[in-house]
Amino acid sequence: MKKKPFWRETLESLVIALVLAFFVRTFLFQIFYIPSGSMEPTLMPGDRVLVSKIDYHFVPIQRFDVIVFRYPVDPSKDFIKRVIGLPGDVVEEKDGVFYINGKKLVENHPMYKDNFNYPPTKVPENYYFVLGDNRGNSDDSRFWGFVPKQNIIGKAWLIIWPPGRIGLIPQ
Repeated sequence: MKKKPFWRETLESLVIALVLAFFVRTFLFQIFYIPSGSMEPTLMPGDRVLVSKIDYHFVPIQRFDVIVFRYPVDPSKDFIKRVIGLPGDVVEEKDGVFYINGKKLVENHPMYKDNFNYPPTKVPENYYFVLGDNRGNSDDSRFWGFVPKQNIIGKAWLIIWPPGRIGLIPQ
């Protein structure tokens, strides 16, 4: 068997690497940059997070998952928020405290609260109600509505940059 020339081996390796990178980014995982403080103190501006695009093919979206999605008002933009209301839930906020189906929501993840009020509203089927962890500084479902399931890109589960902040994202 004749050995391939160096340039051909290099070219083939490069093509295989590009195809694999495209496959991984398109179907499995993607890295997202956090541009704002709407998810503080969980995620800080400048953090980079690893998002799994395959989780929701095997398990349902859960309350408190941190998700990346196409912004419903402008789908060319990606947002990251925490799922609070699931399809069929009635969500309400009274003086900064959230209620789901009339029961006070116990939230154990880090967050900054506000004193906002949001009237009781039912989450439609195949939609989700999302909030930033920095409630007083978050453009979220209270202002622009629900996130359609088809807009959800994936679940953010790991901070990968900067090195001092590497770790799992609290759910």
